[in-house]
Amino acid sequence: MKQGGQGLFNDFKMVDDRPVYVQLKDYVQDMIVKGHLLEHQKLPSTRELSKLLAVSRNTVLNAYAELEQDGIIYAVKGKGNFVGKVTTLKTSPIELDWKNRLNTATLLADEIDLVRQDIQWQKGMISFTSIAPEEKLFDVENFKRAFLTRMSLEGDIVLNYGYAKGYKPLIDYLLRYMEMKGVDISNKDILITNGFTEGLDILLSSIAKKSGRVLCENPTHHAALKLFRLHGLEIHGVDMNDDGIDMGQVENMVAKMEFDFAYLIPSYHNPTGIVTSSEKRNAIFQLFSNYQLPIVEDGFNEELRYSSSHLAPLIAFSGSGNNIVYIGSFSKILFPGLRVGWILADKELIASLESMKRARTIHTSTLDQAVLYQYLQDGYFEKYLKKARSVYKKKYELARQACMQYIPFCKIRGDGGLHLFIELEEDIDARSLLEKCYDEGVVFYPGDVFYTNGLGKNTFRLGFSRLSEEDIVRGIQIIGDTLRNDRRG
Repeated sequence: MKQGGQGLFNDFKMVDDRPVYVQLKDYVQDMIVKGHLLEHQKLPSTRELSKLLAVSRNTVLNAYAELEQDGIIYAVKGKGNFVGKVTTLKTSPIELDWKNRLNTATLLADEIDLVRQDIQWQKGMISFTSIAPEEKLFDVENFKRAFLTRMSLEGDIVLNYGYAKGYKPLIDYLLRYMEMKGVDISNKDILITNGFTEGLDILLSSIAKKSGRVLCENPTHHAALKLFRLHGLEIHGVDMNDDGIDMGQVENMVAKMEFDFAYLIPSYHNPTGIVTSSEKRNAIFQLFSNYQLPIVEDGFNEELRYSSSHLAPLIAFSGSGNNIVYIGSFSKILFPGLRVGWILADKELIASLESMKRARTIHTSTLDQAVLYQYLQDGYFEKYLKKARSVYKKKYELARQACMQYIPFCKIRGDGGLHLFIELEEDIDARSLLEKCYDEGVVFYPGDVFYTNGLGKNTFRLGFSRLSEEDIVRGIQIIGDTLRNDRRG
C-alpha cells in the first residue's frame, strides 16, 4: 500500500492562496470521486503521507478529519483510514442542442451582446473602450476602515438576509443626498438595486406597455437600448443639440403618437458627454408634464462636472410631483464592484417595485450596502471625489487637446465625465478605422452601437479614465495618423 500510495499521490501540487489541508482534502476527494481510490481501500498513514508530500502531519490530520466528517473516508481504530462508499454515476454522455431550447429573449440578448461582439482587447494595447473608474484612484484604505467599522457594529446583521427595499441607513443617506441636489423628497422613496441596469430592468418589468413605445435621445446608453429591445419596446430616438435633446423633434413626436415613457440622460450624456442646459431641462419637464408622460432620468456621472456649477437633476424640477423616476448609481465614479444603485420615485411606485425586486433577486447585498453607507457617512466620499475630479479633469483636458491636435474630426463632444464622442466625415466608417487601429495596438468604441436607428457609423467614443496620460496622447495620435494614412491611401 505504501508503494501504491506513493504512485497515486505524486502529482499533488500546492498553490499559495489556499490552506494546504483544504487543498489536500480536495485532492483526495477528487481521486476518490474519479475512481482512482476504491471503496474500502486503505489510505497512507498520516505520517507516511506527510513525509511523501513534504507537508506537516497536522496538515494531513486536518485533511483526513474533514474527509471523515463529510463521510468520504472512515477510520478504523488501530488500523487507519479507509475510502468510504462514494457513488460515482457513470453514464453515456447526452448531447442536447441548447440553442433550440433557448427562448427568443435570450437569443436576442445573445445577438446584441456587445461584449461578445467587441474586437477583443489584448494585453499591452491602448484601450479607449472603458468608461469605468481608474482602480489606482480607489480609496482602499478608507474603504477597509469603513468595512471594519460596520462589521464591528453589526457584522451579524449585514451578513444575513436583508430587505428587498434596501439597507435603511443607506436609503436615508441617499434621500438626504438627493435632497441636497434640490429634490423634494416629501412624497418619494428609494429602492436599492444591483446597479443602474437592474434598476431599469425592474422598472421595465413593472410598468404596463400600453403604447409599447419609448422616446429617448439619439444616440443613447447602449445598455438601456439592449433592455428596451429585450422588453419588446419600440424605440424612437431624437437628435441631440449641443445643449441637449432637440426640443422641436420632441414636440413633433409627442404630438403625433403616444409613448409609455421617455428615457433621458441630462448630465454627461452617454455617449456624447453633453450636459443638458438648465433652460432646456425646464423646457423638457414642462413639455412632458403637459402630455402626462413619465420621464426615466438616468443620473449618469452627475458628480463629474469640471467647470461651472452643477445643474439640478430633472427630478428636482418636479417638486412634489411624481412624473419622474430617477435611477442613480456611483458605479462610474466609486467602486463599481459593489453594484449598488438606487431608484428614487413616487412612494407608491417604489412599494410596487420593491415587490418585483423581492420576487426576482430577494435583495441587494446587505454587506455591500452597509459598507458603502459607512464610507459615505464617514465623509470619505467627498475627499475621494475631490481627488478624482482633479485627476479626471486633467485627463479630460489632455484627451480633448490631443483630439484637437491629431484627429481630423467634424465634431467633438463632451462637457466632462470620463469620455469624448468624435464625429468624423460622413464617408468614414469608424468600424473600418477600428480594425486598422487594432493592428496598431489601439481600440475604441464604435459609435453606431449607441444609435437607435443604425446611424452613427462615422462616430466613436473615447473613454480615457483608465489610461495613463502618456497612453491617452499616444493612442489618440495613433488614431489620427491611421485615419490620415487611410484617407491618403
